[in-house]
Amino acid sequence: MAQDYDEMRPDVAEASDANLKSLQTMNAPDARNVAADLDYADETDGVTLPGADLSGEELVIAVIPQGEDEFTCAECFLVRHRSQVARVKGSLRYCRDCES
Repeated sequence: MAQDYDEMRPDVAEASDANLKSLQTMNAPDARNVAADLDYADETDGVTLPGADLSGEELVIAVIPQGEDEFTCAECFLVRHRSQVARVKGSLRYCRDCES
């Protein structure tokens, strides 16, 4: 008797059928639910329009001074740990990212 090697084995076929049935029974969102969620997010977003008057707003940021084990890169101006120093030229220090 000839063997059909392209035919799926019965145990694999049963497992894929079970996976398909479980996927079909999952409670996946449909297009209406997603659209309703997006509309709700747009309403509550609180985005200010360009040209809005922000002169009354105050920005409060806590500034932490540079530590003794830190330096400011002379090229990218980021504060880095001293272990990131790649090159020192006079009083200027350059980080590893700028040197690569």
